[in-house]
Amino acid sequence: MKLSTTLLIALAALAVTISLHLIPDMDPSVLMAFRWITVGAFCAYGWSRNALTTWILISMLIGFEVGVDMGKAAKDFDVLSSIFIQLIKTVVGPLLFSTLVIGIAGQSSGKQMGRIAVKAFAYFLTATTIALVIGLLAINFTQAGAGIQQQDGEKVTLPASDLTVKIDKKKNDAQFIYGEKMVTVKPPDFKLDWKYTVLHSFPENTAKMVYEGAVLQIVIFSLLFALGLRQVDEHHRKTMIHWCEALSEVMFKFVGIIMYFAPFAVGGALASTIGDKGLGVMINLAKLLGTLYLALFVFILVVFIPVLFFFKIPIRNFLRAVYEPASLAFATASSEAALPQAMTAMEKFGVPRKIVSFVLPTGYSFNLDGSTLYLALASMFCIQAAGLTEVFTWDKQLILMATLLLTSKGVAAVPRASLVILTATVLQFGIPEWPIAIILGVDALMDMGRTCINLVGNCLASAVVARWEGEFDDEMANQL
Repeated sequence: MKLSTTLLIALAALAVTISLHLIPDMDPSVLMAFRWITVGAFCAYGWSRNALTTWILISMLIGFEVGVDMGKAAKDFDVLSSIFIQLIKTVVGPLLFSTLVIGIAGQSSGKQMGRIAVKAFAYFLTATTIALVIGLLAINFTQAGAGIQQQDGEKVTLPASDLTVKIDKKKNDAQFIYGEKMVTVKPPDFKLDWKYTVLHSFPENTAKMVYEGAVLQIVIFSLLFALGLRQVDEHHRKTMIHWCEALSEVMFKFVGIIMYFAPFAVGGALASTIGDKGLGVMINLAKLLGTLYLALFVFILVVFIPVLFFFKIPIRNFLRAVYEPASLAFATASSEAALPQAMTAMEKFGVPRKIVSFVLPTGYSFNLDGSTLYLALASMFCIQAAGLTEVFTWDKQLILMATLLLTSKGVAAVPRASLVILTATVLQFGIPEWPIAIILGVDALMDMGRTCINLVGNCLASAVVARWEGEFDDEMANQL
């Protein structure tokens, strides 16, 4: 692909700046000037490119430079990432509800599609479970989030006689009072008790579950609602499905609007993190990014390749078929943008239209392998960053993974929608949300890889179901 002139200038400026930093005893003011010249060159490229993903990447450079130059003063820029996270929280309930109801109640009648649906969902469940396991093992091996732990305020040492504790049983919190200062401590909602976990999974009040962002309750409510909706008259069912489709479309657009704020959030998060914790946190982000792509590569070797061999799907021709839609998904970080192209490619590959039209759209809600693997990584990164590894032992991590297995089924096929599920799940388990702001620094780079795997996984699922049904056209597949 031909590089634009503005990009070549920006890359040249970056090369010069890196070279100057390798020269010993270089004047710091000169180095800072060249860094800002490089940032300006990339901003000029972003202006000519005018793409959201490009600006997110450029905002990482800006945030990095602001954090390095301003130091501790840059910590206040975390307000930008906090605003973004709060906006993301507002989408959780409506987006989960609408996508799950459409995915379950919106399918055609069971006799014709029942067998295909059972086989498709069996594959979906198996693939996403393996993705969670690989993600969990990878992040526990690399420990990408270890050592970041945020220190909230200064440490205070004082005699016990100067400390007063007030416990409010109604509010379920404790107030620690020393001198003129007061700290309120509220225990997390998540308790490591199986009875509490099971009970807390079922909703008691729809308004309350949406207000609290209780994502597992929302999922179960949506499943029951969808099953009930399938049993009502066709007229009422279509009315509700159309309403859910409208709600879903609005939420997609709402997420799209929120994402325009993402460059400011990413820049603010990176500036605040580097300013507060220094350049050492970049090692953690590099580890996280490397862990994701390593885990995705392992997932391809462990799942995609054996499945292609087992179901006797021609590997080289399959790769040719999915290359263009996968490239589009990687570049745009949106598997939805590549859906029409993917459906056409799989039909040309020999998968019947009735299977493609069911498996691919359904897979966009229930078989997002890359996003599921990412959620396992990101949630454990938050635990490690907050210093809660000892609390979340393997059995508790498995509870978290089981929750993600359900909640990830509501991830929409829009750019960076995984943040919605990550934020909701982290809050439900009493994990601090501030590490999410750190993840924002490399989320755009991670989103490209996981979205590409999402698309390839769904294309493979359609071919598997077609072969399983005995309707895969080998002659068409071998013609590619």
